[in-house]
Amino acid sequence: QVHLVETGGGSVQTGDSLRLSCEFSGSGYNFRRYVLGWFRQAAGKEREFVAAIFRNSGHEYYSDSVRGRFTISKDVAKNTAYLQMNNLRPEDTAVYYCAADQSLILSSIRQYAQYDYWGQGTPVTVSS
Repeated sequence: QVHLVETGGGSVQTGDSLRLSCEFSGSGYNFRRYVLGWFRQAAGKEREFVAAIFRNSGHEYYSDSVRGRFTISKDVAKNTAYLQMNNLRPEDTAVYYCAADQSLILSSIRQYAQYDYWGQGTPVTVSS
């Protein structure tokens, strides 16, 4: 079983930055083989795709709303994925979730239902 633990959320002001971390663990599971995604869910709204990094190529993919402000990355030595969030806006307020899946194809990386493993979420609040 893969376990994902997110940390780094908090309350900030408009324009501030935060870095979220997602620690991956699981005996016998190889971090390198997983697509890693970040999703968010604001109160009363559906969970939405934020960013993903592909398993082998390391190519990064972003939603239009965060492209240019957020950066996804991973450190294979630490089995950890990151989401650097700059120039935060009130509309970025949400619970942020890390997700992982070993068999995702590129066309499915934005679909939250396609990911097998999820963290518990970390809240981010951006005030104006």
